Amino acid sequence: MNLKAEHFLATQNRLGEGAVWNDEEQALYWVDIESNTFHRWDYQTNEQKTFDTGLMVGCIRFRAKGGLIMATQNGFAFWDFQANRLMPGPDPVKNPAMRFNDGNVDSEGRFWAGSMYFDNEVDKREGSLYRLDPDGSVHVMATHQAIPNGLGWSPDLKTLYHADTPRKVIYAYDYDAATGHIENRRKFIYTPDDEGMPDGLTVDSEGFIWSCRWEGWKVTRYDPDGKVDREVHVNAAHVTSCAFGGPDLDELFITTAWVGLTDDQRRQQPQAGDIFRLKAGVKGQSTHKFAG
Repeated sequence: MNLKAEHFLATQNRLGEGAVWNDEEQALYWVDIESNTFHRWDYQTNEQKTFDTGLMVGCIRFRAKGGLIMATQNGFAFWDFQANRLMPGPDPVKNPAMRFNDGNVDSEGRFWAGSMYFDNEVDKREGSLYRLDPDGSVHVMATHQAIPNGLGWSPDLKTLYHADTPRKVIYAYDYDAATGHIENRRKFIYTPDDEGMPDGLTVDSEGFIWSCRWEGWKVTRYDPDGKVDREVHVNAAHVTSCAFGGPDLDELFITTAWVGLTDDQRRQQPQAGDIFRLKAGVKGQSTHKFAG
């Protein structure tokens, strides 16, 4: 099945990423990594706000006590909306040449995020996947990553998925929700060059994986066995992240980027960096909040 996402918000983000839906607020949040900003769009009022963080933020998620948890170029951090400022947290990477990239919160309120080099070198596989627990402890969950991306869990909480973009692979792990332990890593999907590289992902309520394709112009939906179920064309080559939202949690919001495009390519892709939307016909899973 081939579908097409509609052009939705003219954001022109340099590196739009990390889309996440807040069900209580009925609002979409996302980051523009290379502009040091995150954004909020209100579903009811159509109002959009931009927040300047002063440093690169790879992803954001919500905290149970209010505000945001962030994965930044300087480690984990928290955003206080009342003070309108960022508060630093633990930095397990401690390497100025590296930054955090994508992440997510699991069902027990633990925050997961991966690290990568700023220069995106494929051969530099020194990134790691970290888990920040509510008690503040940090755990290294996987190593030798190039650009860790797109984390999500199956609805039965037995499988963790995450991508390593330059390797063109989405991994699956056996996952223990009670302990946060992962094991038995295997290749869930390997993507040929002509399909783009797997960037962000989300898992819907039926257990299907929606994978954004950097340089692929699309989002691909896979069934739990790894078979392509449908493809969603996006009018931009660099498709970066997606999240289910809307009142019924059945609208797929898709971020894109224009970074890396030549001037000619930008003229050919005037909507690169904007947000797209698909009425998916299937619901997503609710977003969990960081419990710390």
